[in-house]
Amino acid sequence: MTTRPVLFHAAASPFVRKVMVLLHETGQVDSVELYAAVHTPIAPDAGVLQDNPAGKIPALRLTDGQTLHDSRVILEYLDQQHAGEPLIPREGSARWRRLTLASLADAVLDAAVLIRYETAMRPPEKHWDKWLDNQQLKIVRTLAYFDGPACIELAERFDIAAIGVACALGYLDFRQPHWDWRSDYPQLAKWFAEISQRPSMQATVPG
Repeated sequence: MTTRPVLFHAAASPFVRKVMVLLHETGQVDSVELYAAVHTPIAPDAGVLQDNPAGKIPALRLTDGQTLHDSRVILEYLDQQHAGEPLIPREGSARWRRLTLASLADAVLDAAVLIRYETAMRPPEKHWDKWLDNQQLKIVRTLAYFDGPACIELAERFDIAAIGVACALGYLDFRQPHWDWRSDYPQLAKWFAEISQRPSMQATVPG
């Protein structure tokens, strides 16, 4: 057993970044021990597999030996470990709305990660262009949604929804630097430029 929970992480993972941003925002960075997982979809880290048969990161091994996995579960757990204002509303319509916005951000991440796997891990002659195009269209549709009235909602507070969208946009910059999404979604671009200056975002830039 360890005296602190162990977070299995990889700095390039946007799902890990969400967890790290929350840890910074809630003052819990020093409350976890970081384990750098050497991890790919076809070769999961042995330490991750020990208690997480799905082999996914992030994973959080608690001090009692229990391991939590899936970033949404870990975020919910960590948000209940601090004394400040919750970043995930505990009840009511606000909870379901913010979680729905966060889920849309995860949809962007899922599509972007699948594009990354297809283009980086398969030979070019085996790329399925129609499938790649459809994954990109999911991203385009969702960013258009966030660039509308939802952007006003995101600006209300930096919580689970805003963290998810911010990490999704950061991942697009990291993995699709050729795409000038800011020109297509100016309202979202302005919001992202502002929240990117937060210390939690600055400390977790992928690289």
